[in-house]
Amino acid sequence: MRTKSKTGLIRAIAQKKAKVCILGLGYVGLNLAVRFREVGFWVTGIDVDKEKIEKLKKGVAYVRDLSADPSILRSIPATTEPQTLRAADIVIICVPTPLSKTRDPDISLVLEAGGVIARHLRRGQLIVLESTTFPGTTRELLLPLFEETGLKVGKDFFLAYSAERLDPGNRRFTLVNTPKIVAGITPSCSHLAQSLYSQIVTRVVPVGGTDTAEMVKLLENIFRSVNIALVNEFAIMCHRLGLNVWEVIEAAATKPYGFLPFYPGPGLGGHCIPVDPHYLSWKLRLLAYKARFIDLADEVNREMPRFVVERVAESLNQRRKSMRGAKILVLGAAYKKDSDDVRESPAIDIVRLLRERGAEVSYHDPHVSRLSVDEQFLRSVTLSPRCLAAQDAVVVVTDHSRFDARQIVKHSRLVIDARNLTQGIDSKKIVRL
Repeated sequence: MRTKSKTGLIRAIAQKKAKVCILGLGYVGLNLAVRFREVGFWVTGIDVDKEKIEKLKKGVAYVRDLSADPSILRSIPATTEPQTLRAADIVIICVPTPLSKTRDPDISLVLEAGGVIARHLRRGQLIVLESTTFPGTTRELLLPLFEETGLKVGKDFFLAYSAERLDPGNRRFTLVNTPKIVAGITPSCSHLAQSLYSQIVTRVVPVGGTDTAEMVKLLENIFRSVNIALVNEFAIMCHRLGLNVWEVIEAAATKPYGFLPFYPGPGLGGHCIPVDPHYLSWKLRLLAYKARFIDLADEVNREMPRFVVERVAESLNQRRKSMRGAKILVLGAAYKKDSDDVRESPAIDIVRLLRERGAEVSYHDPHVSRLSVDEQFLRSVTLSPRCLAAQDAVVVVTDHSRFDARQIVKHSRLVIDARNLTQGIDSKKIVRL
């Protein structure tokens, strides 16, 4: 394998002759792979999931809202074998970074990926970490793994960080038009990373170091977590005061400065907002500092499914109906609108809490055919006027576009709306968050 110098690698990137390998072909990795392939790079992928690899061979996009030409997907060779790393000029790590059972960061997959890359590392390669993690991961954990090979960063190989900024279901801001934050361990590393990403996105934003770039990603998600927690608690306050929280927010949003509207909901879901803030609070605990806003926001947001269930119980009681034995339909299992992603979805907690209180619970989601709750699989029921009429209460947890709010209200006895799906409908059947 011919070794590329920094100048040679920049030239190869500019001419789209650099070979790119994506380590981890989930939502982030597959989107990246497709984008690099679309602009003309040779791309391969590595993943432990053989089913994903087989679907790629058939030209099947296994992640939602990725509109890729099947021929593009088929042109991305994928494997479970790491030997293909040696042929790559650029390796991008896109593996998951979940929380452990104790809600501490689990970066075992990042370290495992780093170890595999280190065993196949050669001179002239650029390695980029895209997985969300705590400040210091690239510099303190990955860099030593690679330098143990005897190669020197910024001279023999190059290391950078650039967090993913994908928003599933967002058709306005995509991988291409969302600015990309990049940083390298050395100026040469940063320069190469900027050159690379400028080939696939419209704007690259360099920052001073990989720790800074890692912190930027966390700030973005902590900002959302804290503001969502604020408006969730505000919803509880409005309920106590007998006020419509949605009306209050919409009125406040007419102010042209100094206010950014956030909206309450049944709880947080997905990988980013419920998970990423804990990476920073954990890091700061090591430095004897308590991240109070992060911890409080998490506490408020995690209690929202319980608040929704309490609203269901109150509403049933007002209609002289006990929660025990009540037939309740949960509308929406995905954590966000028009998505099939159930990771950390509040629907799972709501179903579990309703069942704990004796309710007979079913759910419908046009994008999620089955849902695991307490290691038991539930299947989405068919939504029909008859199904709605048979329920004592219908709980809107996800405001999918395919839900017809007026038909839901028309055929239901009681609707607890945690997403304001029924906005503009005046009915005594509706109980809003």
